[in-house]
Amino acid sequence: MNWKSFILGATVGVIGGYAVKEIISTKSVVSPEKVLDHVRKQFKQNGPISGSWIHMKTEPYEKQQIHYHVYKGGISKVNNGENEQYEFIADASTGTLLDVRELRKAQEPVY
Repeated sequence: MNWKSFILGATVGVIGGYAVKEIISTKSVVSPEKVLDHVRKQFKQNGPISGSWIHMKTEPYEKQQIHYHVYKGGISKVNNGENEQYEFIADASTGTLLDVRELRKAQEPVY
């Protein structure tokens, strides 16, 4: 076997492998299950959770003029006998929480 052919083939293989790795890593997202697990762990630090959910598909989202693909979901927990519900937005490519807000109950009308 000619050494020049071997070295050329090995070089092309290494460059091709690196290119494929880069393409896959830029298009990959964290699974929604892993994101929900991460969010649940964060909320459990402040008490037990009574329920949680997450949308399985990513959505476009903009925060401070930066564009993301995100998962949206929610967490329910009981605090001092009151049910509290939170909505969260997490970056789909890293799983990082971008926003959390408490959902307020509508006040009952006074007659």
